[in-house]
Amino acid sequence: MSTIDEIEIKAKALAAARAELAERVGRIRDEQDAIKRRLLTGVRNALARARDAYDELHALVESAPELFEKPRTRTLHGVRLGFMKQRGKLEWDDDRALIDALRKLLGDEAEGYIRTTEKPLAARLQDLPARDLRRVGITVTDDTDIVVIKTADDALDKFIDALIGDDRIEEVVS
Repeated sequence: MSTIDEIEIKAKALAAARAELAERVGRIRDEQDAIKRRLLTGVRNALARARDAYDELHALVESAPELFEKPRTRTLHGVRLGFMKQRGKLEWDDDRALIDALRKLLGDEAEGYIRTTEKPLAARLQDLPARDLRRVGITVTDDTDIVVIKTADDALDKFIDALIGDDRIEEVVS
């Protein structure tokens, strides 16, 4: 059986270990802040150049849709660019008529596309092929082409977002 003195000794040991851990983590944060102070201006300048290059590339791709008829996108130097069909907005006139048409077309599967309040689920209807959408009386609008440019290095974008989005960075740079 433990005594309160033994428990107190272990509590003191835990407190000391956590204090040491906090001190070491604090040193890591101090080093990170020093690195940010040293390098953040260069990162921001490079980010501005990347944004400018993106805008220029976007304008060039947007001005030449005929270059992206087949294939619709290309990957050049690790950058996927071209045009991609945007998910269209689904429209229908009568919820009841659409529900009846879905049940007729899909049988028991129709329940997955219908809210129990007997209202069609637009998010699920997006998954139906255009042919079936027409058959049940849905018109697809706003399904225009948009320019798509994606880099292969997604991790870099996430890191920059985390770096620039950190509230403490503004304090460090100021």
